[in-house]
Formats: sequence, C-alpha cells, structure tokens
Amino acid sequence: MYAVVGCSECSNLWIIEGRSETTQCPRCGSRRGYEKRKKFVETEDAGHARDVRASMLANRQGEGEAFAKLDSFDALEGDVAEGVVDDAEYLEESGLDVDEVEAAGDRDPRHPSRSGSKKEIVERALKTLDRPTEDEVIEYAGERGVSAEYVRDALEKLVRRGGVSESGGRYRSL
Repeated sequence: MYAVVGCSECSNLWIIEGRSETTQCPRCGSRRGYEKRKKFVETEDAGHARDVRASMLANRQGEGEAFAKLDSFDALEGDVAEGVVDDAEYLEESGLDVDEVEAAGDRDPRHPSRSGSKKEIVERALKTLDRPTEDEVIEYAGERGVSAEYVRDALEKLVRRGGVSESGGRYRSL
C-alpha cells in the first residue's frame, strides 16, 4: 500500500510505503502518527502514487496544465529504457572497435602494472625478494611504475625509522 501524505509543518508531500505507526517528514523532520497525517491518496500502485504526488506539486507551481500533457511515470520510464544506447553500440556506431577500446582501458601507460601505492610496492619488494640489494628493489619497483629516486628515498626513510635493516648493501624487513 502506498500513500501520498503531507506535512502540516512545512507542507512537504511524499510517498509512504506500508503503514508504520509513525512517520517522519523527510524535509523538516517532524514526526507524527500515521493516522494523523493527511493522506491525499492511498493506492496499491506505486506508479499511481507517484503520478498523484507529481500532479499536486505541478499544480502548486501553476504548471498543472503542462503536467496534464505528460505521460505517466511508468510510460516515461518505458520510453527512457527503450531509448538508451549501450556503450558497445555507441562505440560501434562511432566507428571504433569495442575490443580495442576495452583493451586500451585496461592499460595505463603511466603505471604499466602498478597495484598499490609506491610505498606499498617498495615494502612488497622487500618482503618478496630475499635480502635484496638497492638495485634489485629499484628493478622490482621500476617494473611497477615506481621511479628509482623514490625507491632510494623510501629505503633511506624505512631504515631510519627502523622498519627495515640494511647490512652489507642488502635489505630486509623487520
């Protein structure tokens, strides 16, 4: 069951589904018992409730005649659903190859295979590689789009903070 109800405080109109004991105005927040709310229409059809509310709002703004010329919400939704062009159809009609566009979307030339932040990639290199050298960490991170300069700075900071140890040019996480 759907009801178009009004607020006695702010004159807002909205639709309530079902019958709860109290209702709260979505605009001003006033709470009233369901039975005390002014119900303009009660119906089993959600579309009919939407049409009634929309008609009332249009009449409030002096646009009742213009609203009367429109189809119902259900008819308008059907028109919209029929008129939608999906992405593949749009691309094909534009003369583009859908498979190539999807493949290009999967590639990011700035970060070839980067997953995670630059710091996470450096830390992952230290955990994945067995006691790597600085050059090995730079190579690992470089393959994931992280610059050598960033790797050097990150290693230095990690060692200073005590999260990584360096001995004989080899690093390991602590």
